[in-house]
Amino acid sequence: MEQLIAYFETIPALHRSLILVGGITFFWILEGVVPLFSIPYKKWRHSVPNFFFTLTTIIVNFPLAFLLLKTSDWAVANEFGIINWLPEMPLWLYVLLGVLFLDLIGAYAAHWVEHKVKPLWMVHLVHHSDHNVDTTTANRHHPLESVIRYVFTLIGVFLVGAPIGIIMLYQSLSVVLSQFNHANIELPKKVDTVLSWIIVSPNMHKVHHHYKLPYTDSNYGNIFSIWDRLFRTYMTLDPKKIVYGVDTFPNEKENSSIVGLLKQPFHKYRRPTTETQS
Repeated sequence: MEQLIAYFETIPALHRSLILVGGITFFWILEGVVPLFSIPYKKWRHSVPNFFFTLTTIIVNFPLAFLLLKTSDWAVANEFGIINWLPEMPLWLYVLLGVLFLDLIGAYAAHWVEHKVKPLWMVHLVHHSDHNVDTTTANRHHPLESVIRYVFTLIGVFLVGAPIGIIMLYQSLSVVLSQFNHANIELPKKVDTVLSWIIVSPNMHKVHHHYKLPYTDSNYGNIFSIWDRLFRTYMTLDPKKIVYGVDTFPNEKENSSIVGLLKQPFHKYRRPTTETQS
C-alpha cells in the first residue's frame, strides 16, 4: 500500500493520460464484444462531441491542479480534515476512507446538487442529452460543469484532509470507474448485481440515464454504490426499458452538435415529466 500511494504522489502526467486513453480504448473494444444495446449508430461520429468535452475537461482542470496540491499540503501539515481527526488506523483503511469520502463530496454530492438546482441542472444537461450512452459519455461535461465539479473536489480535499497520493488515486479510480459504468456493455446479471453492492455497475448507472423522472434523479454515485443506498437514491430498472436522453430536450441532432451543446445550459428551463414506476 505504501508503494501504491508513493506512486500516485508523483504520478507522471503521461501515466494519467494513459489511464484515461487506455480505459476508453479497453471499454470501447469491450462494447463491440458484449454490447448491452446492439442498436447500430455511427460510433465515431457520436464520439466527436464527447471527445471534445473530454478535452475541455482536461483544459479546465490542468491549470487548477495546483490548488488541489496546495490545499492537500495545508490540510496534512495542519492535521485538518475528517481522516486526520479519526483515531490512528492501518494505512489501507486510511486510504480507503479517504477515497470513500472524496467520492461522497466530490462526486455524489456534486451530482445530487446538479440535479436539484435548476441552473446547475441546465449545465449538467449536456451529459444527460446523449442518446447513445457509451464509454465516451463518461467525460461529456460542459466546461462550466468541469468547473463546478472541480470546486466540489477542492471542497472534498479540504474537508477530508486527504494527502495528494490519495487524491491522485481517487481521481484515477474515478476516471476508470466512470468509463466502466457508462460503457455499453452487458455483464452477466448476477455479476452486475453483486458488483452494484460495492461499486457503481453498468446496469446501475444506466438507470440514471433513463430519459424521465424519477429514474433520472437516482443512482448518483460514481465509484461506490454505498452512498445511493445510504441516502435512499438507489433505484433499479430493467435495462431493456431504458431510453437514453432527456424528455424535455429530445432533439438528437442538436444534442450531437458541439455548438448546440455549448449553448444548451443557456436554454430556458423546461420542467421534466415523471414516469409511472412499474
